[in-house]
Amino acid sequence: MFKNALISVSDKTGLVEFLRPLVEQGLRIVSTGGTAKHLSNHGFKIIDVSEQTGTPEVMGGRVKTLHPRIHMALLSRDTEASDQKLLKDEGLSPFDLLICNLYPFEQALLSGKKDSELIEQIDIGGPSMLRAAAKNFSRLTVLCDPRDYSTLSMSENSLERRKKLAAKVFAHVSAYDAMVAKSLNPEPGFEYSIGGQEVMSLRYGENPQQKAFWYRQTGHALGLHQAHVLQGKALSFNNLLDLEAAISCLRQFEEPCAVAVKHNNPCGVAVGENLGDAVEKALASDPVSVFGGILALNREIDLRSAELLSNLFLECIVAPQISDQAKTLFAKKKNLRVLEWSDLMKSTESYEIRSVSGGFLLQEKDILASGTESWQWLGEKPAPQVLKDLVFAEKVCASLKSNAIALVSGGQSIGLGMGQVNRVDAVDHAIQRMKEHFPNTKNIVLASDAFFPFPDSIEKAAGAGVQWIVQPGGSVKDSEVIVKAQQLKINMVLTGQRHFRH
Repeated sequence: MFKNALISVSDKTGLVEFLRPLVEQGLRIVSTGGTAKHLSNHGFKIIDVSEQTGTPEVMGGRVKTLHPRIHMALLSRDTEASDQKLLKDEGLSPFDLLICNLYPFEQALLSGKKDSELIEQIDIGGPSMLRAAAKNFSRLTVLCDPRDYSTLSMSENSLERRKKLAAKVFAHVSAYDAMVAKSLNPEPGFEYSIGGQEVMSLRYGENPQQKAFWYRQTGHALGLHQAHVLQGKALSFNNLLDLEAAISCLRQFEEPCAVAVKHNNPCGVAVGENLGDAVEKALASDPVSVFGGILALNREIDLRSAELLSNLFLECIVAPQISDQAKTLFAKKKNLRVLEWSDLMKSTESYEIRSVSGGFLLQEKDILASGTESWQWLGEKPAPQVLKDLVFAEKVCASLKSNAIALVSGGQSIGLGMGQVNRVDAVDHAIQRMKEHFPNTKNIVLASDAFFPFPDSIEKAAGAGVQWIVQPGGSVKDSEVIVKAQQLKINMVLTGQRHFRH
């Protein structure tokens, strides 16, 4: 199948098994350093790269394959007589197979190596060989992923196949370079690259007619891909989006907390003295909308919490730990997706990416300012529980799609309005849900993700019994809004910080 191979790999998985039948058919192998030693130890006859180049490896292995006698054999064209003459004059045979994968920079990065050690894991010769071979896919096969060994040996080595393998190489090198660039400077610059590795192919996207794939960013240890799926059906595209929304909201709370999400919006958020109390309150926040939703929890799921969660239909549950009793109970619901992710409450991502036509947008993640020292108080000083609810309400509201309004009381969301094209509609939606599920609630706090453009929302809030409002302020009609709140005996807090989420 192949006559002349150049092999230099960090990941030696399956290499011997793939090569043995090819060697039996007469394959010649040129190899480097550790790869050459590994193959020799398995009985293969190896030509060291220094024999090919006529130059020993130097600078501790930094320079070994960066040589014309390597790249001439990779880049030579069958269709060019001058290329063939040059090879003949140099006594070289063209390579028809390159097997190469790169120094384990990602492993070194994630293990916390210091810069001096990390720099030595930046591969130079490997990407050069891979790019050269991939450019010459018309006659040469290049493999950068051990998973391709079996598929190659079982299928015809066609031009189309070589072209796909070449494309994979360029994607692989690009992701590698993006990871190195971000490790050297995580701040965005004039050019910004991202690279990823496929976690899994999804059944479909938001709708059955859409293809979808799940990738993890190369070089990132933390991520939803770490979670252990203990049971249930395969995760869907929509499941993953909802899990991300739930986890993003959950990470804002240190006390025991439960977040229920439906269609990428929280529909119930609550904190409590223990996780069971938080779960009970979150499920009661909107018992209609939570049906078929996703629950994220920031404590180990105990038996009480598991019993509450098992009483209704849910798509997914995720928590940092799940007790054995809870696992046994969940096992009775075969289709329920249960994820255990010990690092659920950790996040190292400082930027988020959104696609637009022909490109993407990059922005810092919205972080709520810690503390209330900068808040402007317009009204009486809040009691301790009201102060807690004001802080809680702002966090919940910041997790909703705008325009967003959150009504809370006692560490529990009691009415949420989100995704409306005007703010007064968001207020109406939140009040409607509150009246349906919490008609007699007192001490109601309202949070808005942006300023009120007119006093009409304040009038509606007062009619629903709201006593406190927390909002950014900043409207040209702030004075009218504030006067209306004072007339209606509503205490208002201006935070100076907007939290749109489109």
